[in-house]
Parts: sequence; C-alpha cells; structure tokens
Amino acid sequence: MKIGFLYNHDALHQVSHTAPVIAALARDRRAEVTVLTSSDAQATRVRELIGGQAAATVRFVALDIGPLSRLLDAGLRWIAPFRRVAVLRENLPEFARLDALVVPETTSLMLRDRFGLTDLKYVWIPHGAGDRSVGFRSVMKGFDLVLLSGTKVRDRMLAMGLVKPDNHAIVGYPKFETVDLTRRPRLFGDDRPTILYNPHFDPLLSSWYPWGEAVVDAIVARGDVNLAVAPHVMLFQRRIHASVEHRRLHWRRDLPPRWQRRPGLIVDPGSPRSIDMSYTLGADIYIGDASSQIYEWIARPRPAIFLNPRSIGWRDDPSFAHWHLGEVVDDLADLGPAIDRALVDPYRFDAVQRDAFARTFDRSARPAAERAAEAILSLA
Repeated sequence: MKIGFLYNHDALHQVSHTAPVIAALARDRRAEVTVLTSSDAQATRVRELIGGQAAATVRFVALDIGPLSRLLDAGLRWIAPFRRVAVLRENLPEFARLDALVVPETTSLMLRDRFGLTDLKYVWIPHGAGDRSVGFRSVMKGFDLVLLSGTKVRDRMLAMGLVKPDNHAIVGYPKFETVDLTRRPRLFGDDRPTILYNPHFDPLLSSWYPWGEAVVDAIVARGDVNLAVAPHVMLFQRRIHASVEHRRLHWRRDLPPRWQRRPGLIVDPGSPRSIDMSYTLGADIYIGDASSQIYEWIARPRPAIFLNPRSIGWRDDPSFAHWHLGEVVDDLADLGPAIDRALVDPYRFDAVQRDAFARTFDRSARPAAERAAEAILSLA
C-alpha cells in the first residue's frame, strides 16, 4: 500500500501529530511510505521525530511551486495561505501515485474536490484535540478515515454526523509519543511561579488583540511571578488574520519594545519550544482562550485561567468546554485576583481536569502510532 504523509503548512506545529505514524508504518512490510513536504524545515522536523532508521526507509519528496506562484505568494503570504493551495495544484502527479494520503488538516481535500483525484483515500489525524467549532465542520465528512484521540471528540463528531461508525477509529494522541510528559523544563533561573500566556490567533476568539498587551504588562508589574508569552505559533506568521467562519479580520501589531530584555519575561513568537510542549510542561499557571494546548496542559493538572474579553456566552457551548477546566475572566480587572487564587489553591480544578484528560485522550498500553498505522492499512 502506497501511503503518503503531507506537510503543507507555514509552521511546524502539525508535524508531531502524524510523524510518529510514519515510523510505525516504516516497520511494516505492507506499507510503502512517502513523506511530502513543502519546506526544508518540515522535512528536517520529520526526520528528527521518526529517527534515522525510519528516515532511511521512507521516501522524501520536496514539493515546489512555479515562479509565478512564488511571486504571488510573496505578496499574499501575510494575508492568505496561497502557497498551500498552489502546492496541491502544481504537484498532482506525486499525489496521484499514492493509494492513501494522511494529513493533519483539511485543505488537502481540494485534491479530490477541486483537482479530481477521486481514487485516493484521504485520512485525517487532527492536529490537536480542542473544542473550537472550526474542528467540527462539515468538510470533515469528506475523509475516508478519521483517526481520533479519544471519546470526547468522537462523541461530538458522531452526534453532528461528521463521522460514521465505520469510517473512524480512536487511536490516541501520537504527539505524546514525541514528548516526555514527565519532563519539567526550567524556563527561568529563579524559583518564582511561572505563568504561561498562550493566546490563539483566531480573530474572534483570541484575547491577544483586545487585551494582550495589558495582560502582559499587568503580570510583569506584579513582580512575584515569571511570565512566558508563547502564543499559538501562527499568531506571528501573518500580519493579518482572517476568519471566514466568524467573518472577522484582525491586524496583528508588532511586539512592544518595552518588553525586550525584561527580567522574568519570555516572549516567544514561534521558536521550536512553542511546539514541543516546553512551555506547557514547564509552567505553573496557564492563561489562554481558545487554543487546544489546554488539553496538553492538563496532562499534569494545574491551574488554568481563560480570558473572555468579548463576553461570549460560553457555559453551554461545546466549543468552550475547556473553559470549565479553570476560572473564566470577563473583566481584565479580575485577572490579578484569579492569579492570586491559583497560587493559593493550585488543586482547585484537578478532578475536572483529570476527567477531561481521560475523555480527550485514549491512553491504551498500545502506542497511538501503532494503532493509527493499523487503521490506515485496513483501507487497503
């Protein structure tokens, strides 16, 4: 079975969600694996995650686009993912030779719906296990196989008719096989508690645009905690963020110069530590809004605070189920007291977080990558 793994994104955060499955398939004689990447950085990251022996077994293909597309992309990359679509359109022969294509996103369905590759089997492994409505759209009905992390996501997708009983499987979370969850990275040189501020880039849901600077300034001014600002890696990949779903547009401002070289403050706009769980494993208190990283955070239960600057009615909305895992702040003036409560009573939400983690991630004794590989091979 000829199986392709596609990495076609501006950043590297999606790679770890599917790369472990490559290593599992590389050990199976029934599979002939091709890794298709649209940047050298993606190929390097895949090789790092799967190891030298697996990398020597699989075929790597660098996907490129023509001069005109590169010219257009130079002007559009800060606004829209033009290059991603061009990569699909201009490399059809590579995709056509495959039996199945494994992806961590949904844009790749254009290969079938717009570019006519109807014989290819499409496999989706979501890059994250969060609650945002964008992760539960009708486009997902187009996949031949959907591999999910646990019952929480599965049950919601079944209820919405996005998957059928016979086209999905719960396999666990392959990304966890790339990380030592017992690791405690030391983010600062002192013993003060560390807060992680992890805003999303979504124009409607992100706290960064209305409150971001004020949040950082208020926490830094306390003087009794350290702060790591590590947004979703895509926040600083583009200047303009647009949401077709929410019909919103936001201009992302530059980081204020006053934050440079401030003691007790790290601002990371997208280093490797933003995608390898260094911050979620190393901090003591989480502050965020819509990122699925909250579910990686509760691998070890700790305080969480969610920012709601637009007064969204969230309590009965499954797209905000994660906001039940901590305090929700509707008024910026309440952030300080919420941090104080988290410092005094860090175990307040442990029980609900443990329950959410168990429903979100199936932690079978068998590795998630092996279970995913077996499910993909069943398509043959």
